[in-house]
Amino acid sequence: MAGHRLIASTLGAFALAGLAGCTDTTAPVEDSPTLGASQAELASLAQASAGKKHFQEALPGTNGRSCATCHVLSDNAALTPAHVEALWARNPMDPLFHRIDADDPNAPVPTYEHLKKGLVRLVLPLPANMDVIDVQGNVITAPDRKVSVWRAVPSIADTAFSGPFQSDGREPDLITQAQSAVTSHSQGGTVARPVLERIAAFERTVFSSPRSRFVAELLERGWPLSAIPDPDALLLLDASERRGRDVYNLACEACHGDRTRNRIVNRATHDALFYALKPDGNIQYTVTPEGRPEPVRVPRPHSEFLNTGYAYMTYLGQRGVVPLYNTSVDFPQYRFRFYTDGTRQHAVTDLPPIPVTASGDPDDINPALDENGAPIVGPALAAQWYSTDPGRALITGDPAEFEAFDIPSLRGIARTAPYFHDNSHATLAEVVDTYSRFILPGIPSVGALPVHPPEFPGGPPESLSPAQKQDLVRFLQRL
Repeated sequence: MAGHRLIASTLGAFALAGLAGCTDTTAPVEDSPTLGASQAELASLAQASAGKKHFQEALPGTNGRSCATCHVLSDNAALTPAHVEALWARNPMDPLFHRIDADDPNAPVPTYEHLKKGLVRLVLPLPANMDVIDVQGNVITAPDRKVSVWRAVPSIADTAFSGPFQSDGREPDLITQAQSAVTSHSQGGTVARPVLERIAAFERTVFSSPRSRFVAELLERGWPLSAIPDPDALLLLDASERRGRDVYNLACEACHGDRTRNRIVNRATHDALFYALKPDGNIQYTVTPEGRPEPVRVPRPHSEFLNTGYAYMTYLGQRGVVPLYNTSVDFPQYRFRFYTDGTRQHAVTDLPPIPVTASGDPDDINPALDENGAPIVGPALAAQWYSTDPGRALITGDPAEFEAFDIPSLRGIARTAPYFHDNSHATLAEVVDTYSRFILPGIPSVGALPVHPPEFPGGPPESLSPAQKQDLVRFLQRL
């Protein structure tokens, strides 16, 4: 009965506050309420309150950064380019600008151009079964066996239900994540466990909306997702937003589903995007009875990560093929060799594979065809000379997870621009355009969508019409 009272009181609060209408679309991240809390809940809130203080103040023995230095609470607990620019103009000596990750530490003169795009430098160890190689296939792994990548700073909102953490899922829980952040970004030592627990407790009270809080509180009480009422059913949507919800259900929900908006609810859609690889890194194809080449797919039932071309888009931006928000800054250029084990004696595959293009031009994105008429392509389904970020594979050493990233919750997405793991897209409209042009057409279960003429001259056919894209953006702005 207590759970039913919670639902009733929470839904009533939504209605009284007008949150079923339009008022929550610009709401800041917020803490859980204390009204009607039990003694245990009050103790938990007290711990979270103490954690907020730790979150906002630099811990002893650090370089002056706190968690809030990069997870700015007034900016949806993320790091926005606008905040970086304003802080640089106001105080270039702020701890945010430590060169350990705010710029290339070896640059003669720091420019902080990556940071001004909302990106920070991460230095990550190579798995034991991986090497860095050059175009000729020579091993060029650094002596410390580490590589660096540039990634966005994610919001901590909704972390109560969004683990594992970071875009590659390398942190299993909030306590481990907090310690890693102190070590890597604040240059501090081991933090006392109670302090980390308080920080984690605070982070679990930060939500993008009351609807997110509602879902998290029921999950905390042990409710299965299938039993949690849909808080979005209370949204008062106009005609465009309702149409956008229909588009979302057809094109997005397979991977951004359930009450948390980050659960894979259609495994066939997920598994259709993992392919069997040849030793040279190219995808294996079979020819159907109709003579049509089909990639050999390898289901990944235990993976919650996915390669839908996020890193490949940045590659295209770096090559000057498509304009992106992050195109003005340079990204690393990596190729990797994967081995059977940590002895690195028996190679499995090289990624990305050396591209074989139709014209022979290294910059031609159109692949050549093999003797069976199948395209000669790697996991990105296109010609690609290098990777700017190997994603999840850098954690697991699994070539199947090359350039795969976590599937984020779309709750509060309107307030977390720019988008993707490396801030390649500035607006939601750009994100939807990319999905319509490059991602949805390659997903078999979404392939039933009508084919629409390209909205952009010379572009590929699209899965969504201009009107559908506009409606979808409208709905996403309400989540």
